[in-house]
Amino acid sequence: MSGFGSISALKHPLRALRCLAGVAAAPLLLAVESPELLTYERDIRPILKASCFPCHGEGEKLKGGVDLRLRRLMLASSDSGKVVAPGNPKESVLLKVVSSGEMPKSDKKLTPAQIEKIETWILLGAPTARPEPEKVPRLYISEEERAFWSFQPIRRPNPPTVHHGERVRNAIDSFLLARMEVRQLEFAPEAKRAALIRRITFDLTGLPPTAEETAAFVNDPNPMAYERLVDRLLDSPRFGERWARHWLDVAGYADSNGGPESDSDRPWAWRYRDYVIRSLNADKPFDQFITEQLAGDELVSPPYEALEGEALDRLIATGFLRMAPDPTGDGPSDPKLAQNQVIADTLQIVATSLLGLTVQCAQCHDHRYDPIPQSDYYRLRAVFEPAFDWQHWKTPEARSISLLKEGERRRAEAIESDAAKIDKEAQALHDELIEGFVQRQLKLVPEARQASVLDARHTPEAKRTEAQKAILREFPTFQDSIILGEIDPEGAKRVEAVRKKATDLRATKPTDPLVHALVESAGTAPETFLFHRGDYQQPKERILPGGLTVLESVLPQGVGLTNDVLRTTGRRLEFARQLTDGRHPLVTRVLVNRFWHHLFGAGLVPTLADFGSLGERPSHPELLDWLATEFQRNGWRLKPFLRTLVTSEAYRQSSDNPKSREMDPDNRLLARQSLRRLDAESLRDAMLAITGRAEGAMYGQPVPVAFSPQHQVVVGAQLKDGNGDPTSSASVGAAEYRRSIYVTVKRTAPVGVLETFDAPLANPNCEVRAVSTVPLQSLALMNDPFILARSKELAERVRRVEPESMEGQATLAWRILFGTEPTPEDQVRSVEYLRAQAATIATVTDESKRMQASGKSGKNAGGAAPQSPPEELALASYCQALLSGNRFLYLE
Repeated sequence: MSGFGSISALKHPLRALRCLAGVAAAPLLLAVESPELLTYERDIRPILKASCFPCHGEGEKLKGGVDLRLRRLMLASSDSGKVVAPGNPKESVLLKVVSSGEMPKSDKKLTPAQIEKIETWILLGAPTARPEPEKVPRLYISEEERAFWSFQPIRRPNPPTVHHGERVRNAIDSFLLARMEVRQLEFAPEAKRAALIRRITFDLTGLPPTAEETAAFVNDPNPMAYERLVDRLLDSPRFGERWARHWLDVAGYADSNGGPESDSDRPWAWRYRDYVIRSLNADKPFDQFITEQLAGDELVSPPYEALEGEALDRLIATGFLRMAPDPTGDGPSDPKLAQNQVIADTLQIVATSLLGLTVQCAQCHDHRYDPIPQSDYYRLRAVFEPAFDWQHWKTPEARSISLLKEGERRRAEAIESDAAKIDKEAQALHDELIEGFVQRQLKLVPEARQASVLDARHTPEAKRTEAQKAILREFPTFQDSIILGEIDPEGAKRVEAVRKKATDLRATKPTDPLVHALVESAGTAPETFLFHRGDYQQPKERILPGGLTVLESVLPQGVGLTNDVLRTTGRRLEFARQLTDGRHPLVTRVLVNRFWHHLFGAGLVPTLADFGSLGERPSHPELLDWLATEFQRNGWRLKPFLRTLVTSEAYRQSSDNPKSREMDPDNRLLARQSLRRLDAESLRDAMLAITGRAEGAMYGQPVPVAFSPQHQVVVGAQLKDGNGDPTSSASVGAAEYRRSIYVTVKRTAPVGVLETFDAPLANPNCEVRAVSTVPLQSLALMNDPFILARSKELAERVRRVEPESMEGQATLAWRILFGTEPTPEDQVRSVEYLRAQAATIATVTDESKRMQASGKSGKNAGGAAPQSPPEELALASYCQALLSGNRFLYLE
């Protein structure tokens, strides 16, 4: 052991270690405390776990008899020699096989850096951090894995002291500025008021401020003007619409069931969307918000049709667990596989939204990188399986909960009974008229064969003999396909008139308001089994419900309480309470990190749904924990938490800080605000708002989508041809101009203008939105009918106020879009553009008219002459250019 000090001092450069191999080889190195030395647990085990454990430790059989889970197990000899010979890399089979690429067998070979680390570790004598267990446990989570940052209890740190305290508005600024000052950085200057109101209004409501709101804020001398603006926006009903969209992303919200073929509609999913909006507008505490979504049905008592208000919301909230794709009602080729996939997708949504871990990677085997054994995956599955009993599966339609009151139900049943009687009358009349035709036609059949013909006709098709089938082929008039409208048009009208009475009567039935919810049937507790390699056809040992084993020292693990009142298992309710009791190390960190991401463009942990070893480490871990505790101190309420964030100096600073841009291009130190492009919904909603066409109705059924003649998905009613195939779209009136959150989300048919600007696909959910820059976006801004229509409407709005002056039109358009006056240079360039564009259009118009007058095709002159005056078309083109510019598309 005495040689260790020298080795540590050398910081183990590989060449020096090779010279010292003889020194390090002698003793068995254990209980190493120096952080500079490589140890098996901290440095080597993660490499082997990711690449080698599947065959040599965690599989059912040890291939080659080699077990790499503990250092002492590697001292044994394999067929080719010692697996690890401490101090002697040349004699270590492990190093030989990974260096040659012989192992691992998969395509994912070890990197040169990993191989060198293994060689260095062997040269040091293959040290461990502590004595290893005597018995080889099936489930072994090392102290290093338990000590990972995201598994540690959340503790509230004290804000650090900084040199430039004058730039500190709250604790957030202290944490950030302390890191900046180490790099000789400081916050950027505060953003200009016009940019600040645009930023905060979009961030809190998803809409642009009006020109009047911007002018009022810019000219407000009150030192608390910004704080008053924040409070007004947080109180706006548009706040819930904006922040609900963020949650619906991670919840995987969709108005269709998914699946590669039908993607059938979910007609009542919108109730969950409305629940989220209402909850956020009411500032419902997030611990309650989460509990209701995981176990709302366990908080209320049947009969469900009697539920109202908050109790009904709790039932609706469980729609969160129904958001995963579920094509099981559409006749999948392998129903059992589809049913288990629904459960797997649901667990993925729960884990990524609340735990920030890739738990789904442990469905088929122990997690390759994080301390999540396969058994943990099925422990979590056991929490939800009583409601998702795959052996007694319910299709999406069968899971819908009726809210029809008993009196209304009896009335509906009575109306249906009366309508059914009318249907029978219509059918009797139809059959009578058909039979009359048959009897008339029978006179044309030889009398000796009439009985045989009638007998064949009246025999059910499946029971007809070959002789009967031959008779009907000989006399095809008597086959089953007689159409009344073709043989007796007047009689068909009489039948249709009777049927219409039934249709009209059914229209008076009380509407049955259904709820898209998840309900656990009373008295059912199916057993959960670990599936070998994730295959439902290979169940192994029985698994009890529980949480993540790596957190067992922090949290209680039992999730098996019984809800005696409702006679349900109570598993989901107990699980929800464990997540929200304030001790869970992941939930609040994950939540506040997402909130931060939505305001700053990136999370303190950039990988929002992966707080594991493959995820990025927090840029400011102390700030993250301070935010998590602050959120809990505010009663898990979102609005006061966001107020803290947006009133910080960090949020209010501008995006202009050249020194920060040079030293910290990724803006991890947050010495400037990041430029952020408007998301797809904000872009569409903003264009509707600035043109004055926005329809502000909240809640209710989603606005339909359809295929346009150009086969693009647009907002509108679907028109179909005689075969039922979509042809084009029709207007849905004012509903066409509702906010994007109310537009139908169909998994296989996303709205074109939203998809182009990175609206997410819920497969099964969206952990973080991509922000792409592709040519298709520029093409859409130039050619999409939605963009062209909004450009024309904005031009019309401008012309109503400034009908003549191009200078006035340019200024007003600038003011409406950006809340500021154009600079003298922008004003000159705008007017020059308007004049030049009007002159060009006038020239094209005159040339087209001349060509048409001379009898030549107008196409040779660029097509038919424009119908609108050149000045109007030029203004529309100018508005389109402004809408397509970065000043409109990005937040400063």
